[in-house]
Amino acid sequence: MDGMQLLSLGKRLIEIGREAIDQAGPTSLTPGEVAVIADVFRYPDCAVREIVARTGFAQSHVSASVGRLRERGLLDTAPDPADGRRTLVRLTDRARRAVHTRADRPADDVIARAVADPARAERVVALLDELAQLLPTTDRPRA
Repeated sequence: MDGMQLLSLGKRLIEIGREAIDQAGPTSLTPGEVAVIADVFRYPDCAVREIVARTGFAQSHVSASVGRLRERGLLDTAPDPADGRRTLVRLTDRARRAVHTRADRPADDVIARAVADPARAERVVALLDELAQLLPTTDRPRA
């Protein structure tokens, strides 16, 4: 497998993962807001600047998203006790429960639709389970 094949596979897996999560029902969040929530889920009590660095979004976009999500009761913000100039961001309990509900759904049905042949779909699920064990990621959501 070369780098381009790996990138293409990664893109396809992201598409399948998004479809599996979207099965939990539609969301009224923008893709940018979803990315901010996902980042804060992985890195609680982080500063807006850190979210900007990890997501690649402009500071103004992240700040606006954090403001909207705070108004909707999905994010909490608080001054950094170590540096009062910084604001720390974390998910509310309500948002954390919603993320778990959406993210914990099995992807088997989506994979079965993507692969079509039931035997091959089962093999893909088994290989992905094995790959997840062999190639752990550093951005596994924290409980």
